Amino acid sequence: MGQIILVIHVVIAVAIVVLVLLQHGKGADAGAAFGSGASATVFGSQGSASFLVKVTALLAAGFFLTSLTLAVIASRQAGPPASVVDLVDDPVELEEAPMAPEEQPEDDAPPPPED
Repeated sequence: MGQIILVIHVVIAVAIVVLVLLQHGKGADAGAAFGSGASATVFGSQGSASFLVKVTALLAAGFFLTSLTLAVIASRQAGPPASVVDLVDDPVELEEAPMAPEEQPEDDAPPPPED
């Protein structure tokens, strides 16, 4: 079930990217002065803005829905949260590290030479 939703999720994501790239921005109206204004009549007299915006909004809602569904499926498959301490099988016993020469006690140090 999760695989099917994941495939739908990816298809919706690609469709959103394509639709966003098809839409023209606010500065694209300046291109109409140079002869590209006739391309807006393909989607009707209002242009492609309202149609593409509605389809993009529907796909965005589907994207959010599939995202939430995938999150719920993943949380159910993961099981209950565990403590980090519970995940450790064999506790590691710390060995005492040897001390550096300057940290060694002076009891074992040889007496200083006398002049």
